[in-house]
Amino acid sequence: MTTLRLRPEGPADEPAVARVLAAAFARPDVATPPEVGLVEELRHSPAWIPELAMVAEYGGEVVAYALLTRVGVRTDDGRVWPALALGPVAVARHRQRLGHGTAAVQAALDAATELGERLVVVLGDPAYYRRFGFGPADRLGLTSPWSGLGEPWQALVLPPSASEEPPPPSGEVVFPPPWSRV
Repeated sequence: MTTLRLRPEGPADEPAVARVLAAAFARPDVATPPEVGLVEELRHSPAWIPELAMVAEYGGEVVAYALLTRVGVRTDDGRVWPALALGPVAVARHRQRLGHGTAAVQAALDAATELGERLVVVLGDPAYYRRFGFGPADRLGLTSPWSGLGEPWQALVLPPSASEEPPPPSGEVVFPPPWSRV
């Protein structure tokens, strides 16, 4: 019986991840979707956290991908606090609607919680991301270049590693340079 295997991406997975991203984000007006380049650039940036680039493998094939990378929250006093951005998330077309994307996202969020991360932002379909606990980012006082898009701009507060941890800060979410090209 074939089972879904969830694990961090390794160097040998890069071509398969690129194929899944290219198929999931294919558009007739571009040869290669920008999400493929985004992941490649993030891999070579300080935003990359190897343990949080999660693949779902089925029958030896990478069929889903969920990526969390470092962003910051700039507070009113100018300090920048660590946070994470979720995306891109992609599933091979022939394995969609089977729970593989959900499993990859949950595995990435679980790994982030284990690392002591507290805040994740995402721009995406509220109906999909609500299942993980995401809600409107503006309710947490978080702004970004995508705030004006309304409901798709979402955030999730992860469980604290210690009960006395304060809630994550509010402020402007600052994305690393590769995100500006998407």
